Amino acid sequence: MEEKGKKEDEKKKKKKDKEKEKEENYPNAWLITTIYKTFKGVLLESAFFKLLQDLLAFVSPQLLKLMISFTQDKSSYAWEGYLYAVLLLAVAILQSLLLQQYFQRCFVLGMKVRTALMAAVYKKALVVSNEARKESTVGETVNLMSADAQRFNDVTNFIHLLWSCPLQIIVSIVFLWFELGPSVLAGLAVMVLMVPINGLLATKARKIQVKNMKFKDKRLKIMNEILNGIKILKLYGWEPSFQAQVEGIRGKELKVMRKFAYLSSVSTFIFSCAPALVSLATFAVFVGVSSDNVLTAEKAFTSISLFNILRFPLAMLPMLIAAIVQTSVSRKRLEKFLGGDDIDSDIVRHDPSFSTFTIGICTCFQPFIGTCKVHLSSLSMSPGRLVAVVGAVGSGKSSLMSALLGEMHCTKGFINIQGSLAFVPQQAWIQNATLRDNILFGSPHEEDRFQDVIKACALGPDLELLPGGDLTEIGEKGINLSGGQKQRVSLARAAYSQADIYLLDDPLSAVDSHVGKHLFDKVIGPNGVLKEKTRILVTHGVSFLPYVDEIVVLVDGVVSEVGSYKSLRARKGAFSEFIDTYAQEQNNQMHSESGNNAFISLHNKIRYVCCNDISLDCFSCTVILPSLCLTCSSNDSSVLSSSVRLRKNSSIKKVQDVGESKKGQRLIEKETMETGQVILFSVYLQYLRAMGWGYSVMVFVVYFIQNIAFIGQNLWLSDWTNDAFSFSCFCATWLSLCEVEALCFIDCLLFMTGLFVFLGTLLLANASVNASGILHSRLLRNILRVPMVFFDTTPIGRVVNRFAKDIFTVDEAIPQSFRSWILCLLGVLGTLFVICLATPFFTILIVPLAVVYYFVQRFYVATSRQLRRLDSVSRSPIYSHFSETVSGLSVIRAYGHQDRFLKHNEITIDGNLKSVYPWIVSNRWLAIRLEFLGNLVVFFSALFAVISRDSLDSGLVGLSISYALNVTQTLNWLVRMTSELETNIVAVERVSEYSELENEAKWVTDTRPPEDWPTKGKLRFENYKVRYRPGLDLVLHGITCDIGSTEKIGIVGRTGAGKSSLTNCLFRIIEAAEGRILIDGVDISLIGLHDLRNRLTIIPQDPVLFSGSLRMNLDPFDRFSDEDIWRVLELSHLKEYVAGLQEGLQHEVAEGGENLSVGQRQLLCLARALLRKSRILILDEATAAVDLETDDLIQTTIRKEFSHCTVLTIAHRLHSIMDSSRVMVLDAGKIVEFDSPDNLLEKQGHFYSMAKDAGITKDENTAL
Repeated sequence: MEEKGKKEDEKKKKKKDKEKEKEENYPNAWLITTIYKTFKGVLLESAFFKLLQDLLAFVSPQLLKLMISFTQDKSSYAWEGYLYAVLLLAVAILQSLLLQQYFQRCFVLGMKVRTALMAAVYKKALVVSNEARKESTVGETVNLMSADAQRFNDVTNFIHLLWSCPLQIIVSIVFLWFELGPSVLAGLAVMVLMVPINGLLATKARKIQVKNMKFKDKRLKIMNEILNGIKILKLYGWEPSFQAQVEGIRGKELKVMRKFAYLSSVSTFIFSCAPALVSLATFAVFVGVSSDNVLTAEKAFTSISLFNILRFPLAMLPMLIAAIVQTSVSRKRLEKFLGGDDIDSDIVRHDPSFSTFTIGICTCFQPFIGTCKVHLSSLSMSPGRLVAVVGAVGSGKSSLMSALLGEMHCTKGFINIQGSLAFVPQQAWIQNATLRDNILFGSPHEEDRFQDVIKACALGPDLELLPGGDLTEIGEKGINLSGGQKQRVSLARAAYSQADIYLLDDPLSAVDSHVGKHLFDKVIGPNGVLKEKTRILVTHGVSFLPYVDEIVVLVDGVVSEVGSYKSLRARKGAFSEFIDTYAQEQNNQMHSESGNNAFISLHNKIRYVCCNDISLDCFSCTVILPSLCLTCSSNDSSVLSSSVRLRKNSSIKKVQDVGESKKGQRLIEKETMETGQVILFSVYLQYLRAMGWGYSVMVFVVYFIQNIAFIGQNLWLSDWTNDAFSFSCFCATWLSLCEVEALCFIDCLLFMTGLFVFLGTLLLANASVNASGILHSRLLRNILRVPMVFFDTTPIGRVVNRFAKDIFTVDEAIPQSFRSWILCLLGVLGTLFVICLATPFFTILIVPLAVVYYFVQRFYVATSRQLRRLDSVSRSPIYSHFSETVSGLSVIRAYGHQDRFLKHNEITIDGNLKSVYPWIVSNRWLAIRLEFLGNLVVFFSALFAVISRDSLDSGLVGLSISYALNVTQTLNWLVRMTSELETNIVAVERVSEYSELENEAKWVTDTRPPEDWPTKGKLRFENYKVRYRPGLDLVLHGITCDIGSTEKIGIVGRTGAGKSSLTNCLFRIIEAAEGRILIDGVDISLIGLHDLRNRLTIIPQDPVLFSGSLRMNLDPFDRFSDEDIWRVLELSHLKEYVAGLQEGLQHEVAEGGENLSVGQRQLLCLARALLRKSRILILDEATAAVDLETDDLIQTTIRKEFSHCTVLTIAHRLHSIMDSSRVMVLDAGKIVEFDSPDNLLEKQGHFYSMAKDAGITKDENTAL
């Protein structure tokens, strides 16, 4: 049923989209009708049950009327009374059964609607065009799935009240007319007056709600960025600035919430007064109109029970209206997203009549960057050829790839492709799955082919290092792989897929030169695994160009030349210049171990060897691309990323204990889910403490007084009707005097009741906003202070969930359910009190009823709570999978795997429904049992009234039975509220779980270093040992060395040697197991983290930017003047670019720096370092993502501007450190060699063999 519903929904949505697409705006107002068409069967069925139940509700007051006249008329037979009592019970039971059938259908419907919407959003996300995608960030799209779909779910549950409320109101009024005649109109007038007031409040509420959603989106967007770039924030010590940003938005959000709370307390006041006002007005008019009208007990209490029926629809309508208002906001957002443009499938044709794989004349532009256009004259590629695309940074190479994938907006022309595609993006996209699943990517597993691909992509050695081999789980965004490993996995995925056409967007840049050469030979090149296929390779590596069949040169988005390497060299055009600039040819041939090699001296006077036998003008250098990973991960012959949580077997000792090795492999632990009582009491106390004790006590007292006033008012009424009955024989004038007094007294009580409700709600609103503020700032403060290890082992989705769903619950759901709970509890106690007062017999029954009630409730609450927890835990994977999909869209589309991802999304959603459905059913289980109890209360209060009718006033009988009729609903609500409060309070528990995580060391301690420290920049390691997490092996085994002031040190070593770990230790991202580090004689473990991190500078491997202005990205604390910033922009060669922007320094950077090229982002990171001017600089292969020109600029700037500093360079290419004063060679966490490059080459040890691999030999180095 559900699947079918979903599919239909989808089809209709698509159809509607197409019809309305022609309008200039997005199509609107189709979502609701679509949902209706899909689910109308269930809707009508539930409507029928609701109708029957509504009509039955009016039978009880009539029975009550008969019952009262029976107690007044002492001559009637006893069996009549018993009959009425039994009838009351029967009607009530029937009503319960119908109501539960109706609820069951509605709740399941709500669940289906939510599911259908989530599936539709997911499906749309897979086909959405790039322009439409640019309009909303990942965070906002995830919000559509979580918050907006949930809103629809909530409204659907109660949608029938839209017609049922008015119906109940009309029927009540008709019956009241029979009782009290035209004076009902007075009550009606009061009701009608309520409507405009309500409308006013609702529109106001809506405005506030929209504002609130805006702030929420903004806050979540920043939180998302903070969590994605947390490593950078820690390295730079920037947490306070971002904390202040989030707190600022949160402050505004709380202000808006406070407004909303005040508004809702006003409406609560009006609605708590409404039923009482209505009955008061009616009775007053009834008595005042003529002296013949006497308010007898039967009239009064039949009317009161009818007015009680009125209370529910009157109270529900405004809530329903508010919910619908909120949903309409969600509806607009969903319609905008679902109605957005789809990607144009006509750009890429698959026409077999073309013999080659052709790119037609096409002008495309990349809407993501907005400015970058690609103009292609006709370009055709024959099957089975290797075509290289070269050009400077920003010349449109990646855009060309996007155009081939059909991701671009095409202004004219077309592309024709024959055969299937495989795509390797510039920034590798890795799924949170095992390594094997990442490579197979949905293809069947064939062991031989798999092993071939692994070997070709040089993943063999890495698999040995990983604890679970190819079954190792890879974290979100490939966080436990180094940049090079990710790129190779991405390439392996393509190679395994056996497609016809391969689009390779610079896959060789993120790996070392010797690995790059291996990949080219074994995979991409003329003798590689893919030699039969058509390959388009974007590359910066000039050394591969002689081996390709054809070269396409791009200049500013235009194809300037096409041809083979030789013909292009001969032409002496742009390509030839490009090569000449970077590789001035040297003809002198030299002999070294690798035979006859061509040496080319580069402008930085380092020569290196191209390992091939023919003497060619080429030079082997690859430019390294940043990886997506957010840790300062490093590349192949380097280390397995700083966040290596695979260190378990890093020294490749086999772990003896299998169980233990398993522990190391699961790096993403299952989300913890508390079980049992929400260690309940303590969590409630925590919430009350956050609200403030004073507030908490006052709220309870105020509500208690309100309840007393309410009961007093009814007791007075019953007393008065008795008087009326006994005194009706006396003169009428005296009576009317009494009545005036009575009415005045009831007036006062009524006003008090309303006032206290208002006060209580107001106090509670204030208190809960306080609590929200406190809980959020605690959570935020703590999350920014937890050590890096936490982020390495926790998926970001899980942390975001705390800030989104759980904080939302604390903000909106808990105050609501808390208030309802208090009111229900007091209501039930009040009812029982009144019944006992009227029929003292009833006290005997309270104990057994309470016992039964207690057990039912206990049984239910435990189940419900656990189901709710399962629900929130099984929700996280839906959102993680979704955000993963959005970030890897181009890859998924290129491989044509949309259906597989849709299927996976359906499976995750179904997993979530498995805990939602039982929860719905458990609610019905509870309700039937409780309503039965309530029905028994009614029955016994009627029965006792019959038994002791001689001693009872008819007024009290009326009062006790009309109260009892009310108790069923209140009891039901009480348990429902208890359980809702418990399930919601889980959010407080989850928030406080993350507010109590262990922190890293203090940001600032009492021992502060001098202001100008470090003055010399001397470093000293003393027997330094470190491990990533307790229980894992050491990563660094006793490092001891001295580094003098202004020394330039290169750090090299194979993957997993511990290079990145060394820098992490300097910044105390990981703390020492033993030993210490001294900087200028100060032990860094004794000073505060910020004192340390603010005095060191790192240029990380991945340039991470945050959304905000350029200025904020360089100087988040506003410590520097604009002149300073322009100066560093000039030094980092960005001044022209920034000056050319409209807003200059205030230019908005998009989420993740999307609107700057990778090279520009890297230059901004250089500018950050220049701005900090510290004495110690750490370079984590910072020149990874730039072309050779920019690389040269960066190197020169660093040499000049940081000449007075101590510089540590983690090298992935040995050439960049051949001019260092000394080189440190690490192996398996120990220093094996530490000397000047020349001496190390003489020694013929580790360094020598690495240099030989990279093609550097002794004689060249002496040529420096």
